Amino acid sequence: MKKISFNEALAQIIEDDPRYDEQAYMFVREGLDFTIKALNKPQAGPARHVSGKELLDGLRIHAINEFGPMALRVLNTWGIHDTMDFGHIVFNMVDKGILGKTDEDRREEFKDGYDFNTAFIEPFHPSKPKQHENSASPHTDAGD
Repeated sequence: MKKISFNEALAQIIEDDPRYDEQAYMFVREGLDFTIKALNKPQAGPARHVSGKELLDGLRIHAINEFGPMALRVLNTWGIHDTMDFGHIVFNMVDKGILGKTDEDRREEFKDGYDFNTAFIEPFHPSKPKQHENSASPHTDAGD
């Protein structure tokens, strides 16, 4: 059996499951590389394995680094609306041989990983200035 290229496998995935844009798959692949580097995983071998939780955290950080306050909008445009969508993308790539998995890896690891609004919007809300104890009421001198 001839091994197909990444692009050929990706075209087949999108044909079978058109929910996600091609860029979503590219982002997850890049996000996996980002996560492996961030976790100081070896470049090959079983120790390179990344858990679903580790990958979700890495994808969150990677999206914020790449797209800043536009991260949620970009992900939504690609069809990604929650962490389970990341799981579907990962396992679509596993099914086509683009990514590997262990016997313990499950699609359900990606369910309810984090709330997208909390993950991608809250980091960009302006922080509230801290009020000093005396700033809430005007300071008066006892001699007035």
